[in-house]
Amino acid sequence: MHDLRMVRDQVAALREGMRRRGKLDLYGPIIDEAEALDRSRRAAITAVEEQKARRNQVTQEVARLKKAKLDADAAMAEARALGEAIAAREAELAPMQARLDELLLGIPNVPLADVPEGDETQNRVVRTWGEPRAAEGVKPHWEVGSALGLLDLERGAKVAGSGFIVYRGRGARMIRSFMNAMLDLHTGAFGYEEVWVPVVVNRAAMTGTGQLPKFEDDMYRLADEDLFLIPTAEVPVTNLYREEILAAEDLPKALCAYSPCFRREAGSAGKDTRGVLRVHEFDKVELVRYCTPEDGEAQLELLLGHAEAVLQRLGLPYRVLLLAAGDTGFSSAKTYDLEVFAPGVGKWLEVSSCSVFTDFQARRANIRYRPAPGEKPRFVYTLNGSGLAFPRVFAAILEHYQQPDGSVVVPEALRPWLGVDRLA
Repeated sequence: MHDLRMVRDQVAALREGMRRRGKLDLYGPIIDEAEALDRSRRAAITAVEEQKARRNQVTQEVARLKKAKLDADAAMAEARALGEAIAAREAELAPMQARLDELLLGIPNVPLADVPEGDETQNRVVRTWGEPRAAEGVKPHWEVGSALGLLDLERGAKVAGSGFIVYRGRGARMIRSFMNAMLDLHTGAFGYEEVWVPVVVNRAAMTGTGQLPKFEDDMYRLADEDLFLIPTAEVPVTNLYREEILAAEDLPKALCAYSPCFRREAGSAGKDTRGVLRVHEFDKVELVRYCTPEDGEAQLELLLGHAEAVLQRLGLPYRVLLLAAGDTGFSSAKTYDLEVFAPGVGKWLEVSSCSVFTDFQARRANIRYRPAPGEKPRFVYTLNGSGLAFPRVFAAILEHYQQPDGSVVVPEALRPWLGVDRLA
């Protein structure tokens, strides 16, 4: 959510941010309405204050006239009329503020200055790691997974529908090994505090991180309660400190969590329907950080490095993309994607997005810190990233480590949890 001062004093910067996203046609009218509504609201507030000041004067005049035993009827009538006018004006202010809040909630974050302008075609490869395996002769993961008894896509569809996966035997154990290996790495080597969070959250939590109100159609909602299945552990973890003030010495704060994630993927019909590349339920380890505004970009690079370390330990070739403004998520000010190469499908697969949100989420969720005792609280900067998402890592391992005899070598980093060095 944007500070109201953005539409009051920095509206040109806000419009420029939407232009860089390629969305000025969409959000320009919303900004115009917010700017006009703010002017009307301030004018109404000024009028109320003037009327209240006049009512105070008239009230004093009524008291003086009565004390002097003079006729106060006219002054009393004016006081009543002013009271009615003030009540009417104040009744107008509440819906004006509600509409202004609604407009501000619907405008995306402004991309940072170093984010490339344009759509996804302007995404920039920052660096690569490892050598992608040649695709020749490599089978797609769904064939390998089914042949080895690791995947049961048909029964997943039978019990839940398309886009839901059943892992079996060592496939299920591999998914569990992802959770253990990733959590142990992030808590042990990188100092994250592990938390176990609910997989349902309320509307305030979803609004705080920016999923609502704009993306409600992509969410799974409980029919009889205003609760939502989480699309990522980002939502409950970030909201742990909603409506709280942290001390400066608490920052930076680093939390990680495993969770299942639920996404309806509205509008994605027909995309990556085979295998586990695009599903409605998947598992993920999420990294969340809070920091001071001055530390935001340094913390993003640190977070990105932690996600990269997982891929390096798994030995999976990957590339780092800096997303262009038009491909950057609604709440994000800057995002790096990590993509692994899956030779069986011949694609780069996103397994992590690492983002800094500036104070956009913190303002919505009212997460602040006090720089020093007695100083005015400021909004924190929030960051998050996948460390990592499981299904595409699973697919990349089956394809990258596939052997001519149909077996799959297990990355050394997973062997302590999986208990074998080869899937056959």
